[in-house]
Amino acid sequence: MNPTPKPHKLPLFQGNRLITLSSTAVSKTAFTLVGAMLLWSAEAGVIADVGQSQSLPELTGEQSEQVESNGAPEDQVPVIIPAEILEFNVPDPNAPPPPLGYQDLFLQNNQPTAQFNRYRLGSGDTLQIQVERFPDLSFAYTIDIQGNIVVPLLGQIRVGGKTVEEVQETIRAGLDRFVVDPKVSVVVSGFRPAEVTITGEVQRPGFYTLQPGSTINEALLAAGGTTNDADLRKVVVRRRALFDDSILEQQLDLFTPLQNATDQPNLILQDGDALIVLQLESQDVTDYDRTLASRSSFAQAQINVRVLNYPGERIGNVTLPNGSNFVDAFTAIAPNLDDANVRKIALIRFDPERGKAVTQILDGKKALLGDISQNVPLQNDDVIVVGRNLVAKITNLVDRITRPFTDVLNFQRFFEDAADQLGGGD
Repeated sequence: MNPTPKPHKLPLFQGNRLITLSSTAVSKTAFTLVGAMLLWSAEAGVIADVGQSQSLPELTGEQSEQVESNGAPEDQVPVIIPAEILEFNVPDPNAPPPPLGYQDLFLQNNQPTAQFNRYRLGSGDTLQIQVERFPDLSFAYTIDIQGNIVVPLLGQIRVGGKTVEEVQETIRAGLDRFVVDPKVSVVVSGFRPAEVTITGEVQRPGFYTLQPGSTINEALLAAGGTTNDADLRKVVVRRRALFDDSILEQQLDLFTPLQNATDQPNLILQDGDALIVLQLESQDVTDYDRTLASRSSFAQAQINVRVLNYPGERIGNVTLPNGSNFVDAFTAIAPNLDDANVRKIALIRFDPERGKAVTQILDGKKALLGDISQNVPLQNDDVIVVGRNLVAKITNLVDRITRPFTDVLNFQRFFEDAADQLGGGD
């Protein structure tokens, strides 16, 4: 019969030792505190006869320094502040709500902050995961259509919609169950294309697939460039927030850097972004250089102007660089300055807000001789009518239109039909 095993004494001995040490430490600490209090009381002169009331004397400079070096008594005693003087950070219920987009938070000196530019992972992104000291756990993976990747030892994890930092911490926490102090780094080695919506004052609004890392300039060029009615000071980017899935709206100024020859906002468009170019308001026209804006890389490269000339019966097209003026189009048709018809030329433009054709009568000879009042900037789809009789007929037809043009195509078709019906001639 096996003898009964004796209990293991080492843990008990250690426990008793710990208890003994703890009791000794407490005793020493208590004696030290009592001695310190008696010494402080003696030096401060606070020991008095029993029953004699007295107040604490003021400490000398030397004693004050000693108290401060040892910790002031009031620093060791909790101070209770009356409730009536507490100030809580409670927002004013009557204060207006903050503007949509957190403009102050995500824009500094017309440059988006790193927080606004944080990248949200999605299907098609390729991740490079490195685990220090464990090459077998390092790998590269392209996020699948469901937004998942497969990690050694962890299996499938969802990364779609997360940031690189969040994925890195998720993998580190998971591997921590299998390896000691895993050091994980995650980088995006391949970005997915960005599906963005471009609307507003651009030539071809719609949905566009942009290359990874595309800027606002590249997006605007993909949409055909901005129109002459665009206000480059008011370009809006809408993006889904990382922290609460709300919609962030950020307005950028592309015109002022263009005017001052400074850096444009360094904003990289992300998948799901919406880009809106606002229209130039009438009250903002005076301090906005449309010619500079139209000649910039943001605007469409060329414009098409239709010319209805008196010698023919068909309307012709003149293609000009964006930012061209009336003289540029007028010289393209090689006018005869001695002809009286050049003194009365109609420039007809479609007004999309009212759905009407707006006519302006210009003197071609004065424009060619340098009269800037007659050399107006041209816009895409403008119509130039040359010939006094032809101008009279066309303007008469325009004035008789009671129903508005539904769009610019309807406006163009009207002049094509008018050229066929009226013909030319003086």
